[in-house]
Amino acid sequence: MKKKPWLVFAIITTTFWGVWGALIELPEKAGFPATLGYSVWALTMIIPATIALGLVGWKLEHDKKSVFLGSVIGFAGAGGQLVLFEALRSGPAYLVFPFISLSPVVTILLSYVFLKERASLRGWIGIILALVAIPLLSYQSATGDGSKGYLWIILALIVFLAWGFQAYVMKFANKTMKAESIFFYMTITGILLIPFALWMTDFSQPINWGFTGPWLMAMIQILNAIGALMLVYAFRYGKAMIVSPMTNALAPVITIIISLSIYRVIPHPIIIVGMLLAISSAFLLAIEEE
Repeated sequence: MKKKPWLVFAIITTTFWGVWGALIELPEKAGFPATLGYSVWALTMIIPATIALGLVGWKLEHDKKSVFLGSVIGFAGAGGQLVLFEALRSGPAYLVFPFISLSPVVTILLSYVFLKERASLRGWIGIILALVAIPLLSYQSATGDGSKGYLWIILALIVFLAWGFQAYVMKFANKTMKAESIFFYMTITGILLIPFALWMTDFSQPINWGFTGPWLMAMIQILNAIGALMLVYAFRYGKAMIVSPMTNALAPVITIIISLSIYRVIPHPIIIVGMLLAISSAFLLAIEEE
């Protein structure tokens, strides 16, 4: 672990995101829209961003290159989330989620070509297992709801490219700027996009403004925010082509296990296969030599 700080941060990320994934539907089912949940998430980012900057003496890189890279990372991640909301409105979730879940493919290709990252045979087997496991873990049974045209395909493709590109730029930026500065700009860009999330919210519908609404959402979204900070640290020390597929594959496994204990719903056999592949992948990637 001491020789692989990236692994420590990756495990923390997957743990926080796994718990977040299992609990995030609670305020949504209680009547607090996901678009408003985005707004709450963006605000919770302020807490870990403030703590992180405080730990480095408030030394924020503000040269043009750092501001540009940080903003690209932030807008790609947060903007992709807003596009995802629209994709889910016009397309079936059981097709949208498996498609965008493969965004690490973009990260791996870009990192291989431009960052010259490489992996051993064991590492490549782990990467391939992760890429197979991720869409399986995103499996949802068809509900019979027809999609509204083909706009969702374009929107899902945008999210797919945005999130894959975000991870690549996150690693690239870590070579010239501090992780704390990267996360600061991620926070700022997330907040700047709040008006778009509010615009996408249907305020004509009843909204739960009580404790189980925004307040519970904030308690859950802080897990997402902390996980995002830990991910930036993981990219600082580890290879993007290793960190990205590992975190994307392992976090859903934790979510499923926690959800199983809470809701007592047995996962679909396809998801169980995905879990086994993800665990095998995580083991192979964890022992990959740097």
